[in-house]
Amino acid sequence: MEGVLLDIDQQAKAAADIASDKKASDVLLLDIRDVSVIADYFVICSGNSNRQIQAIADSIDEDLGKQGAVLLHREGNADSGWVLLDFGGVIVHIFGPKEREYYRLERLWSEAKTVVYLQ
Repeated sequence: MEGVLLDIDQQAKAAADIASDKKASDVLLLDIRDVSVIADYFVICSGNSNRQIQAIADSIDEDLGKQGAVLLHREGNADSGWVLLDFGGVIVHIFGPKEREYYRLERLWSEAKTVVYLQ
């Protein structure tokens, strides 16, 4: 798909697919358009190690970039157990297991529509 510009829905689904391809666990794609103005979608997933968290983040950044998405902001790092990638309409949260349990974004955004959930 290199060179093909993706719309926001496709970007969100691609980010979830890339995370899954990198063996992220509990990949969740939430449509938050009806409950927030900060973005259209959240992708939330977990990596089992710092190395895996970094690999997931780097792959999503690189692959979506090749497809025309622009990374506006990157926050956190694998050593902290949390990386956020902000593509504007799509925000990706990559957590370590402990951090995911602590922040429980799924619960905070429970009114959002679940589009995809991959265990």
